[in-house]
Formats: sequence, C-alpha cells, structure tokens
Amino acid sequence: MSAVAVLALAALVTGTGAGFAAATTPSATPVATHAFDTAPATAPATAPTPSFHGTLPAPTGPYAAGEDVIHLTDASRPDPWVPSSGPRRLTVTMVYPAVPGTGTPAPYMTLAEAAGVLRRQKLPASYGVTPQNLSSVTTHAFDGARPQHGKHPLVVLSPAYEDPRMTLTSLATDLASHGYVVALVGHTYEDSGETLANGQTPPCAICDDPALDFDSVTAGRALDVSFVIDRLTQGDTAWPLAHLIDKHEIGVAGHSLGGAAAATTMIADPRVRAGVNMDGTFHPAPMPGQINRPFLMLGAAVDHAPGGDDYTVWEQAWTALGGYKRWLTVAGADHFSFSDLDLLLEEAGFPTPPFSPERGVLITREYVTAFFDQTLKGIHSPLLDGPSPNNPEVVFQN
Repeated sequence: MSAVAVLALAALVTGTGAGFAAATTPSATPVATHAFDTAPATAPATAPTPSFHGTLPAPTGPYAAGEDVIHLTDASRPDPWVPSSGPRRLTVTMVYPAVPGTGTPAPYMTLAEAAGVLRRQKLPASYGVTPQNLSSVTTHAFDGARPQHGKHPLVVLSPAYEDPRMTLTSLATDLASHGYVVALVGHTYEDSGETLANGQTPPCAICDDPALDFDSVTAGRALDVSFVIDRLTQGDTAWPLAHLIDKHEIGVAGHSLGGAAAATTMIADPRVRAGVNMDGTFHPAPMPGQINRPFLMLGAAVDHAPGGDDYTVWEQAWTALGGYKRWLTVAGADHFSFSDLDLLLEEAGFPTPPFSPERGVLITREYVTAFFDQTLKGIHSPLLDGPSPNNPEVVFQN
C-alpha cells in the first residue's frame, strides 16, 4: 500500500470535513467515514518502500488548461479564525482555456502544502511519502500557458472542509478545457495548509474544534467567494488574465462543505447565476425564496436517495429551491467520488470502493459541465433531461 494513499486521501479528507454526507441535520457535526480509517498504523516491516506518481485524468474539451496562482488580501475584514494574523488572506488557483502545447506542467501543490498534509496526518516514515511525491501529481494544467481568445463564464470552486483547493483539480481542468475560467479557492486555516503570498503555509486552526458552528464556516466561505469574484471582475483586477472573464456569467460549485457554501453564496450574492452542491449537507438548508436561480444537487445515492442519512436535508433544500433545478444521485459512489481523492487512492494501490473512481470523476465532470453549459452558456444539454444509458448509475430523484 502506497504512502500516497495514506497521504493524498487520508491527509486531505480525514476529520469532520469528509463526513458531511453522514450528517443527519443541517447543524449536525459531520462524522468522518473514509477508506483511510482502515489503513494500518505502520507499513509491514518486510514491505519495500513504496513509490508513487499520481496522474489525474486528462481534460476532455477542445482546449488545454492554463494555470496561474494568485494571492488576495481582503483588507475589509480580519481573518475569522485567526484575527491576530491580520486581514483575510486567500490563495486562489486560476485555471483557464489555453492553447495546447504552451506553458510548463503545473505542480499539484507546493512542497510546503504537501508537507502540511504530512504533518497533519502524522504518517509513518515507513510509507515513503514525501512532499515531492504529492506535489508532483500530474495535473494536465500548464503554468503560463497562452490563453484562448474571447470571454468565458467564471466558475468558482470551494473544496470540502479540511481539504486543500487542489482536491478539485480534475474538475477545474476539465471545465477550463470546455471554455470556463475556474477559480479554485483555498480557505485559509480551514485545511492542512494553503501557501500564502508571504511564503507561509499556516495549518488548520479550526479542524479539531468539536463545537465548530458549520453555518458560520459556510457564511465565511461565502464572503471569501464573493471577495474573489470582486477581485476578478471589478476595478483594478487581481489577475492579469481577468479580461477572459464574462462577469455576467458566474457560477459556484463545491464539494461537501464547499457545496453548502455554494448555496450560501447564492443566497448572499445575486451575481452568482447558478450553483452546484456535490455531496454536501446544507449548512443551513435554504429557505423558500432565497434561491430562485438554477441549482444542481449531485450526490452519492447511499446518503442522498430515499433512506439515506442526508435525504431529509436535501429534500428540504429541494423544496425551497425556486429556479431550474436537478437532484441527481450516483449509485455506488462514496463521498470522495466527486473529487480527486478516490482516484489517487486507486492509483496508489490502496483498497477502494467497488464503484470505479474513474467513473466518479467522469460523471462529476460530465454533469457539472452540462449544468453550467445549460445555465451559463445557454447550451441545452440532453444529459440533464433524464436518465442516460451511458450513465446508468445516475438517478434523477426529482
């Protein structure tokens, strides 16, 4: 069993952030349920030191995926978790439609971010995982790639609680290849570490708080997302390629707590025209009249179909949504099927659920892209009309 399995999966998803699908009420503290729970504490004494190099799926669209990392400071508010650190600081990965064959391969994360993952999980050295192993995962994104001409819708992505922004890289690169500018937001002090402009990579400040109010976390994330939108679309923009963004076509999507934050952002920010919650409990569930714009709920059937632990909360949200909406569940999927994590686990040779991680990535990409194509680009997608023979795992709940 490879160290990256322990690292890339456990380190990025252990703790309360991974278990939003298991919460029974919007205010319930999530419970972690993930494959790493079954990993041995130490590697077998006779096992050779494992080696690993992960590769994310290549984008499926006509464009390449360019990448920039930008650093933002919101001088209007102190950091909500560590006020003594000063104003709220964020690291954001911008992924954009690019000309194939330009730029240089982008790392999955910085060495310091990878080291932060290792520190948080206290992984035994016998697993052979190094910051270099994790940071060198092949992403199919390219630093400094030449952008495609024209303007493109903006999609902001928010990861699961405790998960760095990189865990949604597969989705981000695919959206970019289909003509979207994507902003992957790292929510500082909410995961194993995001490298800031000053070179520091602070650890999670709230991950071990058993009394944490997750409604407050989603509210804070909504402020983060709106601030990112401000800096990408208004005045002296923070990104040299901001001219690529069509500021009238903006969507937000997230995994787990990030999906809850997508809904909270839509309630607070009318600029967001469409939202996606991928396998996350709502914190809190929207009330009638709060979201009258398109919204997609995409989750594992085990938790979000009738009888699932999170079904009641999703049903409450579904009833409240007033715009175009879809509620899809994926039979056999687990909580990590909607991010990079199950795929990295499989590539490392770690035990994985029967549901194919490749199918999880494919389904997530196809349905999220189809939803934004229809709601931000006005391109009708038959994939959203009903069951598809090519995707028999996907069930339309409503």
